[in-house]
Amino acid sequence: MKTITFIGNGNMALSIAQGLKKNYKIEVVGRSLEKLKKFEEKLGVEIEKHIMDGFHMQDKTVLLCVKPANVQEVSKLLQGQARVIFSVLAGTSLEKLRTNFNTQAVVRTMPNLAASVNRSMTTLTGDINFQEEAKELLGAIGSTRWLSSEKEIDIATGLAGSGPAYLALIAEALTDGAVKQGLKRDDAMAIMRGLFGGFGELIQDIHPALLKDGVMSPGGTTAAGYGALEDGNVRSACMDAIEQAYKRAKEL
Repeated sequence: MKTITFIGNGNMALSIAQGLKKNYKIEVVGRSLEKLKKFEEKLGVEIEKHIMDGFHMQDKTVLLCVKPANVQEVSKLLQGQARVIFSVLAGTSLEKLRTNFNTQAVVRTMPNLAASVNRSMTTLTGDINFQEEAKELLGAIGSTRWLSSEKEIDIATGLAGSGPAYLALIAEALTDGAVKQGLKRDDAMAIMRGLFGGFGELIQDIHPALLKDGVMSPGGTTAAGYGALEDGNVRSACMDAIEQAYKRAKEL
């Protein structure tokens, strides 16, 4: 079984490890042995645990999951040349990764938290020789899409990477709206979850505009609610969210 070495043990690392643990041996490198033990407990399988200071990554396949601001600090603690680094760091360029880390190759990846249930939408770009390996590795946690430039992956970060937070806001708001009108909270939550589950299947094959038109009958309930969303500039706000996330990715 192939070993994947995680540098970092935060929420994203845990989500990806949850998706990989059945098919890969997991090795995690962090600053605190106590936190590494907690990581292992949450993951539910035995892992190899290493302290970051002085860790040798010679010829290893590395998943870099530290905070973007800590790149220089972390790189100084590691030794040896990695075989390849798959980075999940938002807005951290290939050039910066190659400058700070000793590695034969680098691939930028942007998974999302759905990795923990093998449903991540992960975008990829970087050393083309590792395209297929990147697709296979990250394909273990969901769907993948190889992009042709770093600009595109920074844009995709605002869509797929940050998207779960946006959808969570919408899910919560719709549920609150139903409760406001008199629906019990448990019933509203169950209905919302069923809605998102079914919609997730439909959107795979049907354009969003066609889905909307199929539901919205003239003068009906959907038309009334849709009009309220347009009055609230929801469409514009969603587009602005992608723009602001892309700008932030470039700043990082």
